[in-house]
Order: sequence, then structure tokens, then C-alpha cells
Amino acid sequence: DVDAAMELYAADAEHRDDPFREPHQGSNAIRAMWNDIATNEVNVEFDAERIWVAGRTVLAAWHAAYTDATNGERVRLRGFATFELDGAGLVERLREWPVSKVVGQDSTYTATGRPQRGG
Repeated sequence: DVDAAMELYAADAEHRDDPFREPHQGSNAIRAMWNDIATNEVNVEFDAERIWVAGRTVLAAWHAAYTDATNGERVRLRGFATFELDGAGLVERLREWPVSKVVGQDSTYTATGRPQRGG
């Protein structure tokens, strides 16, 4: 839910989802990033393994998996994220360090996005 995700961010927030790319800066850029994810990633699983909080900083080790909607590849990720929060508890700055690997084809996925039947 892109709208629900956007409620977590301050209006002028920065989200850097890759340390080697420019950040998504501001609400429009962050919304575009989440819209892209919602369009291209299906059958998503996410788990925060450990979370640490120090003042207005949150650190999280996480793992995830999704199916690439464009080709049916199943992708697994592991990563670390830092969240810097403003006084209202909204994300001002989010930085991620993900590592991903294609682990095969999702046998339940078709180009229509509906699970295959039978078998």
C-alpha cells in the first residue's frame, strides 16, 4: 500500500535504497519509488530480523523475497537499514544496504500475476 508507506515519511524526506545511487528526495520521488516497487514486485515477503533504537535513530537488519513481475524470477534479499526520525516520529532519512540474489523462477507466477492452476 503506497499511501500507507508514504504516511511514514516527512514531506522533505530522503530515501536512499542503494548506497551507490542518488537518493529519492522528497515526497514525489519517494512515492515514485514505492509505485515502481508495487508494480514490479509481487509475492513479497519481508521480515525485520533485529531492530535497535537509539534516540531518534532506528537500525534494522532484515531479509526479504519477492517475485519480479516482469520475468517471474524469485529474488531473495538481505540488508541493513538506518532510519532517522523527526520530532513527530516520521522518517527524515532512510538509508539501505541491500544484497540480492536471483534464486530461480517462481513456479506459481504467470505473466498475468495469477497463480498457475493444476500440476
